[in-house]
Parts: sequence; structure tokens; C-alpha cells
Amino acid sequence: MSNIKVFLDSSAVMAGIISSTGAARVLLVMSENGQVETFISEQVVVEIERSIARKVPDALPEFRQALKDANPKIVPDPTLQEIEANLHLMADPEDVPILLAAMKAGVDYLATHNRRHFLDDPKVAQRAGIKIGTPGDVLVWIRENLNAE
Repeated sequence: MSNIKVFLDSSAVMAGIISSTGAARVLLVMSENGQVETFISEQVVVEIERSIARKVPDALPEFRQALKDANPKIVPDPTLQEIEANLHLMADPEDVPILLAAMKAGVDYLATHNRRHFLDDPKVAQRAGIKIGTPGDVLVWIRENLNAE
């Protein structure tokens, strides 16, 4: 029963499903145990399903079960009008819907492995008003906040 809210983009969810030991997996397990509240968007689900269907279609049932176990809240995708009105938030227009979904969810942190569009441009986090980092960064932030309480 946590009030820590984390949005996972498709790269973080995929890493959590593929790795049995990485930080993204830890976040999924923490979500399953109710220690953090995780959010994904409809677009994240579609991106992952397409990727798995293309690369390892037999793994789709396992992905769906892993997602069900983690029990993230699924945020609706922003409208085209919302996307167009917020293209100034980041350089890549294709990732604007992910950023907007995280903002709408009111999360504390957006976890991603997407360096080029999210991590290497600190102004994206400033404009969005949320912290953005790798799943490992999120775990460090959670630990720091728990120690501060």
C-alpha cells in the first residue's frame, strides 16, 4: 500500500519481463506486492505486444500473465489534440503520448531505458514536471525517500 507512483514505458516493461534480476523486474515485483503503484498506457501495451508478436510470438501468453501479475493501472492514451498541443515537450513526437500519459497519471517517476528521447534531455523532465530515469534510478529514488521518512 504505497503512494509511490511509477509509469513504465515499453522499454522498462520489456526489461522487467525479460530479466529475472534487473531493476525493472524489481519494480514489477514491487508492483505485484503493492509496494509501488505502477502505470502504463494503452500505447505501451500495444508496443510490447507488437514487439513480442514479431520476435517471439509464443511468448505472448507469458507476457500477458506477467502484466496481469504486476497489475499496473492502464492509462488511456492522450487524444490527437492533446498530443499536438504538447509537441513542445520533447523532440520526438512519437514519444509525446507516453510522456502525456505519465503526466495524466500524476506519477512521481517515469521509468525508461530510452536514452535518446527521454534520459539524455533533462529538459523533458523539467517541462513535464516529473522525474525521468532508468528503472535503477527509480529504485535509488525510492530508497532515498524511504530513508528520509
